[in-house]
This record gives sequence, structure tokens and C-alpha cells, in this order.
Amino acid sequence: MKITFPLLSLFFILSCGKNAETIITVKNSLSTYRQFETVTINLEELKLSGGNESIFIEDIETGQQLISQIVDENDDGKFDVLLFQPEMPANSERKFYIRTGKISQESDSIAACYSRFVPERTDDYAWENNRVAFRTYGPRAQEMIESNIKGGTLSSGIDAWLKRVEYPIINKWYKKETSSTGSYHEDTGEGLDNFHVGMSRGVGGIAKKADSTYYISKNFTTWKTLFNGPIRTSFILEYASWDASGKKISEKKKISLDYGSNLSKFEITIKGTDTISAGLTLHEQDGEIAINKDYGWVSYWEPHGDSQLGTGIVVPNNAMVGYEHYVTNIQDASNLFAHISIEDSMITYYAGFGWKKSGQFQNKTKWNDYLQHFSEGLKNPLLVRVQYRSLKTLNESIKKN
Repeated sequence: MKITFPLLSLFFILSCGKNAETIITVKNSLSTYRQFETVTINLEELKLSGGNESIFIEDIETGQQLISQIVDENDDGKFDVLLFQPEMPANSERKFYIRTGKISQESDSIAACYSRFVPERTDDYAWENNRVAFRTYGPRAQEMIESNIKGGTLSSGIDAWLKRVEYPIINKWYKKETSSTGSYHEDTGEGLDNFHVGMSRGVGGIAKKADSTYYISKNFTTWKTLFNGPIRTSFILEYASWDASGKKISEKKKISLDYGSNLSKFEITIKGTDTISAGLTLHEQDGEIAINKDYGWVSYWEPHGDSQLGTGIVVPNNAMVGYEHYVTNIQDASNLFAHISIEDSMITYYAGFGWKKSGQFQNKTKWNDYLQHFSEGLKNPLLVRVQYRSLKTLNESIKKN
């Protein structure tokens, strides 16, 4: 599938160096075609020289130029990681070389992977890519509920915005809602927000079970956007410490969303417990659950408005230690939970959705297949090797092959 990316200032090249001594080899060890999987390389490994120059990735055999993104992954004020997404046929190997060039002129286009704080709609934080969009809620929305002010929201659950176009919609939807020129609760061809969260976990919010009760945090208290771009958006949300039947839990989320993925990545620092649970709301409890403990995923496929919706959680590294189909009479408290073990105060999981009306997934089988393939990709990541050869040696090697 051909993808058109928006122009972004950091990632397009005006001119490139003529030497290509750094070679990246990517190998797909699975017997399945893979795309939209992000290769991550530390810039230190590339041993590049140059000041205000940007990195240019080119397929050695075809000369195809790949979209790339340079990010400050550890938030220390310095670019440290290179991201790109090669298309990988089954059981294949592809080689790329790195060049550097001057940064092109800036563009005002919105990044394909985009997130921001939304003060004009109380204080949401929203994020999206070309397939899905999400939001969650801040301290002002909590304060309004606690002060009986209309329009607030008390929830640390994750809301799903059901988009069915590839271009960005966050700014457009908020603008029509806040300017009273329309509503994002109505579908005029781009999708809508008709996903109810309430006190539920929505799509991937966390909870701690003590005895027979699940305890949850309130709204996020602080936020920080790390970066946006053509490959990934990333940000941090912090929460006030919360009580789980006498246990004091602290929670700090780093959330990322990559191009082409239906699942956001959650990297959460948690203290005060050895396990935590990530949940999917069950809404009217009229959907179907699916579990694959060996591959670490849970799924819920349900009727939703005039369509159907799948939600899911994938837990890598064999960290899913159980699950619970938790049903209660308490409003919005019924969830499908994946129980996750905490190691060194950290957990990682992926959570997201697929909306049938978007055309992405036509039934629960297709949705569950997606979660399975996603998990298989995590268990068998693309193999990456960085080598250093002169362009002359490289060309001679290509001719021999």
C-alpha cells in the first residue's frame, strides 16, 4: 500500500553526502509480510558526523527514500534515536544506507502522528495517527466534577475517537465542537466520538484489585509533549498518588503511538504494588471476549452504534500473569482485565481499537488476528544490524549478488 506523508521540517533532505559507510541491515525472520513496524536505532551506533544535518535513509537495491524521524527518546534535550518503518516481505532481508543532508524548510502541516494538550476543551490530552485517535482527561475536568460544575469529567480511563479517515482530525473536531459549528459526537463522514468511558478503564486504563474491588486513579495532574512526527508521537502524563485498600500507588505514563498502528504503547512507572491490571470497558456487556495467555493478549468485540468495535490489550515479554472478565452491577465498572507483573517499577503494554465502520476490520476474527500478529511481531522483532563499509565496497558486494 502506498502511503502519502505530510511534509515535516526535520525529515526531508535538500542535499545528501556522497559517502555511505554506515549500512543498516533489517531481517524479517517470520513467514509473514510486515509493515508499520518501527525500527529503532540509537544515533550513537551510526557514528555520523555533521551539525545541523538530518538523516537520510535509502534502500540500497531500489534507491527508494524512506521516511525517517529523529527523536529525543529519553527527554534529555538531545536527539538520540532514529526511527523508520521498512516494508518487509516474509523471510526477507533488506539493506539501507545512511546519508546526511541539510534540514529542509519548515512546513506548517500537522504531523501524521500527533498529540497535544487541549485547554480549549477543559483540559483533555488527545493523540492520533492515520488509523485511530484517543484522549484522556486532566485536573480541571476533575475539579469541575468535584465542585458540581457542569461539563467536567472524572476519569483516568482512555477514550477512543472513532476516525475513518487517514488525515488528522483532532484539531478540526475540537474546533467545531468549541466554536459550536458542529459536534464530534456526530459522524459527518470522518467518524465520531460515541465511545463512553465514565469510570471504566476505556481502552487500556489501569486499576489495582484488592480483595474483590478494583481501585483506580483520578485524572492526570501534569502533562508533557515529547515529540510529534511522521513515525511516532510521544508524551508523558503524571497522576496524583492513589489508594488501593491501604496501598499507596504512584503512576506515571509515557504513551506513544506509531504510524499505521491501532495500538498505543503504554510504558508506566508504578510504585506500591507488584502487579497492576489494564482494562477494556465492557459497555453493555453484549460483546465477545477472546484471550490468548501464551501470546499475552485480551480482546473484546462488541456491537457499537450502527457498527461494531474491537478493543484489545497486548502485553509483551510474558508479563501477562492472568486476566479477569469482571462483571458488576456498578455503572461503568465492568471491564475485561489483563493482569500484568511489574518489574523494576515498570510495565509495558499496548492498547487500542479497531472500528468496523472505518473499513479496517470487518469482524472479530480479523481483529483478533491483528492482535495475534502484533504479539508475534513483539516476540520476534525485526533483526537490525549496523555495519560500516565504504560505498565502493558496498557497490562491489551488490554487483556480486
